[in-house]
Amino acid sequence: MTFDFDGALPIYMQVAVQIEEGILQGSFKEGEQVPSTTEISKRFNINPATVLKGMNLLVTEGVLEKRRGLGMFVTAEGLDILYKKRKESFLKEQLAQVIDEAKRLGIEKDDLLRIIEEGY
Repeated sequence: MTFDFDGALPIYMQVAVQIEEGILQGSFKEGEQVPSTTEISKRFNINPATVLKGMNLLVTEGVLEKRRGLGMFVTAEGLDILYKKRKESFLKEQLAQVIDEAKRLGIEKDDLLRIIEEGY
């Protein structure tokens, strides 16, 4: 995990993103425990409440579940939820930016589709 303490993205959101990345990369699998709030806060010198706020975002999304007295664990649906979230983000944000830039540069739709097909 790495955190940008001077960046625009709040630390609690960076905590959530870092745990998401761990799940997507297979570091944390379905049913496995993620590092504790205390572990993350001590290791990276982050306020425990900030870490918990980031983890609670993932609980709200259904990616993590709290097990009283045990910690936070990846849910059975966690990976699928993250894939769906990332796909939606890609389609709505990143791909939309590519299309807007292509229009600004005068790239025709057919040319853009051809480039995508060649790259795919």
